[in-house]
Amino acid sequence: MRTLVIHNPRSGFGSDAVYQFERALLREGDECVVRLLSRSLDARRACADAEDFDVVVVSGGDGTVAALLYELRGRDVTACVFPSGTANLLCANIGNAPEPSALARACRIGKTAQLDLGEISWASPEGERRSRGFALMSGTGFDAQLMQAALPNKRVMGQAAYFAAALSNPRPDVQHFSITVDGVTHERDGITCMVANNAMIQGDIQIVPDCRMDDGLLDVVMVETTDAAGLIAPLAFGLVDRAGKAIGRPHLESFKGAQIKIESAAPVPLEIDGEVIEGPVTSYEARALPGAVRIVVDPLSPYGSADDGSSRFGSSDVIAYPS
Repeated sequence: MRTLVIHNPRSGFGSDAVYQFERALLREGDECVVRLLSRSLDARRACADAEDFDVVVVSGGDGTVAALLYELRGRDVTACVFPSGTANLLCANIGNAPEPSALARACRIGKTAQLDLGEISWASPEGERRSRGFALMSGTGFDAQLMQAALPNKRVMGQAAYFAAALSNPRPDVQHFSITVDGVTHERDGITCMVANNAMIQGDIQIVPDCRMDDGLLDVVMVETTDAAGLIAPLAFGLVDRAGKAIGRPHLESFKGAQIKIESAAPVPLEIDGEVIEGPVTSYEARALPGAVRIVVDPLSPYGSADDGSSRFGSSDVIAYPS
């Protein structure tokens, strides 16, 4: 078995756990290449020889992992997402058991699912057209402001940095958004507008129901409230109804489609998988990339199956795995 581990050593509190994964994964005769990313994050160069390996492990925060998966889109590569960041929401949405030994077992068994990505494009303040992939969600307005405000404290406070940022800005600006989904336009006012490939946040709360990474569609989520306090109700409802199918989500409206265009009446910050881009935007476009990447899954994943079956690479039975 030949494995490539692409790892961001500055990703978060659990960064060193990837080496526990490596020890659990390897067997006699295996080969493992560990490639540490520099601060410049040259994802294209890091993934250039990905087809030479049986499994490519992408390890880092959600932004790092999304950038690497985007470079692997449409290629004959099997990827495993390893949670090394602060929130690790992509790993949580995939739903694999997150322990290093369990992910090592899943890689040796080799069961996979074809999952979607999203692609977003916008114009820079200088007018240059730019594009980027995303695996989780992108948003304009209050959520981007939160990401920007939380950045200086993430290394020290972890996920608590986001809550501290929300408390520091209880009255975010209300914006007017024009939302075009597969050719149909909706006019809405609110504090943020997000486009999601998957929509489960901390606490296993689904922002909107039935948002999956294998349906070839994106979900647009509009937060129709005038202040941060308005977010308390949907979060409280989420604690009672995590899937969002029984009692809904107050102040949230969603649309589903493959081609999205978001326009705002005033320039707003834009975040992509938790990373805020340079300069505000007044519009951006997003599209679904159906089945773009082949991802390792296990029986705990909603994209896996109940039976792992035989191990593709052997020697998986000695690795601890939750029953």
